[in-house]
Order: sequence, then C-alpha cells, then structure tokens
Amino acid sequence: MSAGGDTVHRSGFACFVGRPNVGKSTLTNALVGSKVAITSPKPQTTRHTIRGIVHRPDAQLVLVDTPGLHRPRTLLGERLNDLVRTTLGEVDVVGFCIPANEPVGAGDRYIARELALLRTPILALVTKIDVVKRDAVGSQLLAVQQLGAEIGLDLAEIVPVSATAGLQLDLLADLLVARLPPGPQLYPDGELTDEPEQAMVAELVREAALDGVRDELPHSLAVQVEEMVPREDRPTDRPLLDVRAIVYVERSSQKAIVIGKQGARLKDVGTRARQQIEALLGTPVYLDLHVKIAKDWQRDPKQLRKLGF
Repeated sequence: MSAGGDTVHRSGFACFVGRPNVGKSTLTNALVGSKVAITSPKPQTTRHTIRGIVHRPDAQLVLVDTPGLHRPRTLLGERLNDLVRTTLGEVDVVGFCIPANEPVGAGDRYIARELALLRTPILALVTKIDVVKRDAVGSQLLAVQQLGAEIGLDLAEIVPVSATAGLQLDLLADLLVARLPPGPQLYPDGELTDEPEQAMVAELVREAALDGVRDELPHSLAVQVEEMVPREDRPTDRPLLDVRAIVYVERSSQKAIVIGKQGARLKDVGTRARQQIEALLGTPVYLDLHVKIAKDWQRDPKQLRKLGF
C-alpha cells in the first residue's frame, strides 16, 4: 500500500534455485496453478529456463524455473550452470530451495556460495515439508539458518513450504511479490508461460520418456519436435494435429531401453505424451515418435547446438 491507501501494482521476476530434484519445477507449477514445467523424480529434468506467470490483482510475478546447479561433468552440464548463473543475475528475488527430507550438504553449500556473490534478495525455502514430521522441519530451518551464517549468505526469510500439499504457497507468493519493483503487467491476462508450444510439446514427450527409466538414461535423453502441422482435409469440427518428434539417445543400448520389448515401451510413452499434449493444446493429436542415436551429444558442441543448448 502507498501512503494514500491505493495499491501499488508490482511486476518482476523470481527464480528458484537449488540442487537437482529439490522440487523447483513442482513449486513453479503449484504457484502458477497449471503445469508449465515438466517434473520427474530424475535429477536434471529441467534443461532450460521456463517462465511461469502468476497473475494477481496487485502484481504479476514471473517465475523462472531453472536447471539445478551442480558440479558439471559434461559440456551440457556446464552450459546448464551458465544458464542458471545468467538467470540469477537478471531476477528481482531468488528462492533458494532446500528439501526438508535431506540433510544440508555439500551441494547446498556450493549454491549458497554462488548466491552470496549476488546483491539480489534471497529467500530460503525449505521444500517438501509434507513428507517429514514437524520437529524435523524445525531442525531443518535451524540448519538452513546456520548454513547462511556459515557462508555469509544474508537470508531475507526462511520459509517452510510444500508444493504438493499446498502449504504456505500464498505466504510465499506474498513474500516474493513484496520484493518486486512497482511496474505494469509484463504479460497479457491469462497467459501462463512464454514457452513456445513446440518446446512444451518436446518437454512433455521427454517427461513421458523419462518415467520409469534407469538412472543412467535421463541425462542422455533429448527430444526435438520436427513438425507440428494441422492435418489437411479434416472437417473444422474434427481437427487433428500431426506431431512428429525424435527422441535422441547416446548409445544403441539406450535406444533399446526407450523402445522396449517389441516397441511396447515407446508405444506407452507415445500414449501418455499424446494425452498431455492434447490437454495442453486442447486439440486431438496424432503423435509420430522415433528414436535416434546422437553419439555422446552431451559432450559435442555441434550436436548441443543442434539440440538447442
């Protein structure tokens, strides 16, 4: 509120950062109220920054979901870290996510040191509080406070939250909005993401392909949508969108895992991805999926460029 009692409209960008798989994408989706970022129990699921837009009468909060900051082992890993660092330098407020169900560790210290170099306000978010007992949440809040003191990281707030149980999400949104500058809307009403549809479709295919695969595979999976066109000669009341997508892996053994016995797994991936794509686009879809090998693409600058990294 301003002195005259009228409401100041705020708008700006917030970014969630943390180790891989601490719930950043789930939190983004919960605050936006719609699925804009894919989620998976596999680490390194998020590969590029995705913006989710929270519309409020008093504010427009743009959440930038980033890949997890980690010690990189490949050129892809280095590029993902660079992406996170660039994003951190451009947002108005940062939410540092640390899960309630894992001890504060070396990965959290690594990120805390990176964040200590910023001038941006930092909120520490203790995520996944629905999966632990109350006293464990209290202990984790203390551990996070100690981490800040130990590294010299000034934490504006320490907030326990749960995206899946919807705990303290309104409070979190209020705390983020309070740190945005006054400003007009940045996106039209009703827009939930600025992610291109083709990129979101590729992500939904990748999410379905990641589900239930072995640990060594997730990093090696990339998806590219080659074509997305309405089928000709269809009556207007019965449209069909033809989507052709390629799932890239690094080795023939991985190709066999993705396709499965007699193609059963790929068929299942296609069915689940198609349902998600139809829900996203609101139209019937024919999904044509292929699996190709791009040898060691995570380490090859040329192939990384081709796949959009």
